[in-house]
Formats: sequence, structure tokens, C-alpha cells
Amino acid sequence: MDTESEPYVRLATLRQLHQVVADLNTARSLADALQAVADGVVRGLGYELAAVNLVRPDGDLVVAAFAGSAAGEALLSGRVGSRSSWERRLAMGEQWGTLRFIPHTEGWVLVDDDVPQWHTEGPPPRFPDEWHPGDRLYAPMYASQTVGSELIGVISVDRPTSGRHPGPWGCEALQMYAFQSGIAISNARLRANMQRALVRLERDQQALRASEESFRQAFEYAPSGMAIAEMGGDQHGKLLRANDALCRLLGRSASVMRRYSFSDLVHPEDVGVLLRTSAEGGRAELRLARRDGSYVWVSLRNSVVADTTDGPRFLLTHVEDIEERKSRELQLAHRASHDSLTGLPNSAELRSRLSARLCSQPQERSAAGTSGLPPEPDGNGDGFAFSYGYGPDELAAPLSFDSHVHTVAPDENDEEGAGKGLAVLFCDLDGFKSINDRFGHHTGDAVLIEVARRLTGAVRDGDTVARLGGDEFVVLADGLAPADATDLTVRLRNAIIPPIRVDGRAVRVGASFGIGWAGCGMTAEEVLHSADQRMYVEKRSRATSRPNHRRAG
Repeated sequence: MDTESEPYVRLATLRQLHQVVADLNTARSLADALQAVADGVVRGLGYELAAVNLVRPDGDLVVAAFAGSAAGEALLSGRVGSRSSWERRLAMGEQWGTLRFIPHTEGWVLVDDDVPQWHTEGPPPRFPDEWHPGDRLYAPMYASQTVGSELIGVISVDRPTSGRHPGPWGCEALQMYAFQSGIAISNARLRANMQRALVRLERDQQALRASEESFRQAFEYAPSGMAIAEMGGDQHGKLLRANDALCRLLGRSASVMRRYSFSDLVHPEDVGVLLRTSAEGGRAELRLARRDGSYVWVSLRNSVVADTTDGPRFLLTHVEDIEERKSRELQLAHRASHDSLTGLPNSAELRSRLSARLCSQPQERSAAGTSGLPPEPDGNGDGFAFSYGYGPDELAAPLSFDSHVHTVAPDENDEEGAGKGLAVLFCDLDGFKSINDRFGHHTGDAVLIEVARRLTGAVRDGDTVARLGGDEFVVLADGLAPADATDLTVRLRNAIIPPIRVDGRAVRVGASFGIGWAGCGMTAEEVLHSADQRMYVEKRSRATSRPNHRRAG
């Protein structure tokens, strides 16, 4: 009768099994749990050698713990066996419940695989159940007892202290121990992962606190203005925070700034620029109102910041003072487009303004007032406009029109004079050349400056007075009938005729005007040439009617 079947033997084995399983649960780390598994096999289950092969993240198995021999531990610890080689061993072995046994008679086929092993040759067994040095017994460890459960590792055992193959009770004890070891290893892994997660969480929280503090200091003490505004909800676009630099720039305290959105502070002419600025990396140059009512040019750069995952989003706006740069740019632009002597728009600016009113398609008078009307707004504005506090009503209102409004010349033969158009008045000064030759360029320049002033004072707001060059000026006046244009030339000539005093000396100049009409289908050069030709016709007719008149200029 097998001695293992005796009740007292079973009880002793149960006690040993209970003790080694209890030791598994006292392990403080994964490494301690793995070593406890190997030690428990040697100390409580009656084997001289035991190794714990643990499944790595890549699927291969590494010798993570060894018990029973210091030499074996030094030889095998840390060595790795491929998953395919282990699966081959577990598949070819005899099934003793969940255990796998490979007798020495079949183990020769495994000599060349990469699974770490310490088996040695020995004499043939003297009786059927004698343990041979080449025998192999494996106890797989799974995450649970369910079919298809994840393999955690494999316990390898060798040299039973009895010298025999384990009987049914020994196999059952090893199976129970492997199952409990799998649970202990899983728990140890879970604890280790939780500890690592807690450490990472604490590090992340420390980093977050440090980041928040760094952001707060960078925000508050930034040399340029910064603001945080709400995105979404009823308070969309409202300023939540403004740093000291922005408060100083706009002359308002932080508490007062929280009452506004950028839409409340932007210059009315720059509302369109603000609405067209996108949230993601948007950039705009516009004017913001100061407390004293003045405006300052700023550059806005926007970015969206998420507070938490899927949480509220905020608009972070960087506000840079560009007043000095903008002033220089405007001065340079003014110099490029205006006459340096008189301050009037120059020839290039005149042609630019005139060309903006013309297109290549001739228009009939019947089409006037109907062609080129701006389309109805579709209300599909940039969603970011709401970030600045504008609602659908403001977005639906047209801010500016890119559509061309055609220019049509009036019929000069229309006795009723109902048609109106864009009049181009070409002015050439009479007698200017003699003044320039007689009194010098200083006096001539003074005359040109005074004539420019008088012309500007005699036209309406919105009309253009430009210096074409030399003693030639051009006036653009929109919405005039032919009779209105004639009346305007009379007023302008009367404004020029009075004496001009220069260095205590009174000088006089006259003026000849030619009236041209701009219309789509013409170029700016054609319009100016037409007005120029009419001016010379008018000059010659006046010279003919006044024989003693000496043409000058």
C-alpha cells in the first residue's frame, strides 16, 4: 500500500501545504513572492530543487526564482526560454491533472531547445516509479482555474526526496500549490502595479502642481499681456483672468477686467478682424480701448487650453503692445502713398483708389444700383466669434463686403441730369511755372502746399484730393451729376484764385479743370487721360477767348 495514501501522511502534507501557502501571502513584493513560491516547493512539498519560470510582457519565460541549490541558482537565474519552446514542452508531456510530466525516455528531443535546464544523465530506473535525473515535471500557474485562463508562469521541480514519482496525493498537492502560487503572484503583481501607479500619480500630481505654479508665475509676471476667457456656455468669451501687464496696458484693474470680454474693448472698426480670428493658433492685430478712452494697437495670439480630460476649455490669449511698431508702419505706409510736400495722396495712391472702383466689365446705366450688390449673409460666421462674446445676431449682420459695386458714368447729354457717377476732376495750375522761375522753388513749394490746403477744404468728406505731380492735382468725387461736377470745378477755381502770401509777397495762380467720368470697362489710366484731355481742351478754349492770356504751367 502506497504510504502517501495513509491518512497521517496526507494530514502532514496538508499542514505543510497550508504553511507554505501562508508564507506566499506574506511576501512584500513580487520578487519576494516568487522566491517564496520556489522555497515552498522545497520546504513543504518534498522536492530538492525548484525553479519559477515567469512569463514576461513579451511572452517568453524567465527564471525568476530558484531554490535548493546555490550552484543551480547561479547557473539558471535570469535565463530566458522562448514561449514556443515552453508550449512545446507542455504539449508533449504526460498529463497528470494540470501537471505535465516528460520522462527521461522522451526528453532527449528537448536537449537542443532554449529552455534553461539542469538535468543530468543517470542510470536506468531500478523500479517503474523511480525518479530519473532526466525526468521533468512542470506545474503551470494560471491566473484562474477557468479554461483558457492566462498563463502566469511554470514551476519546474526535480529530485523528489522520496526518490519516486509523486503519487496521486503528491500530484494533487503540487497542483493546489501551483494554483495558490498563481494567485499569490497575480496579487503581488497587482500590488506592485498599484504601488507604481501611486508613485506615478504622486509624481504626476507634484509635476502638475509645479506646472500650475510655473504657469501662474509665467502668466502673472509675463512682460506682455495675457488673459484667460471662457469658452462655451452663457459666459462665452468673458475674461476670467488678466495679468498685471494687460491691466497696466489698458489702465484697468484685474477685478474690472473680469467684467469685460474682448468684444467690449475692441475698436468698432476692428470688430470684423476680431470675428475672423480663429481660436486654434489665431492671430490678429487690432485696437483695444484704454480706460481713458484712447485705443492701443495690440497683437492677439490665441490658443485653447483644456482644464481636464473632456472638461471645460478656456481661451488663452497673448496680448502684445505693438503701438510703436504700428505707428512706424502707418508712417511708412503714409509716406509710400502720400506726397511728401503737400501730404496729399500721391499718384500711386490715386491710381489705387481709382482702380478699386473699376472692373473690366462695362455696365449700362440701367444696371446702376443693381449690379454688384452684396449677397445676403448666411449667418455661418466663424465659431470662434462667440469666444469674444458675439452672438448669432452680430454674426448675421454684414460687417464688410468684398463684392464689387459697379461704377457707371452718367450721360452728360441728359438734360434732366438724373444720372450720377464718379467724377474725376483734373486740375492744372495756370501761371505756376512763371512763379517758380521768378521767385524760386521755395515759393513754388509754398504755393503748392497752400493750393493743396484750399482744394482739400473745398471738397466733401470722403472725396479724394491727390497730387498727380508737378502742378497737377486730381479730385475724385463720387455721387455727382454732370451739373454738380461743373459747380464743383467753379468752387475749386474760386478757392485757388485768391492771392497767396509767401514771405510777405502776394502771388496768384489760376486753374484749368477737366471733368472725366470713371466707369467699369475703363482702366485708371484711361480715366485720367480722358480728364487730362478735357482739361487741355478747357485750357485752350479759355486761352482763345482771352487772347492776352499767357499760358503758364
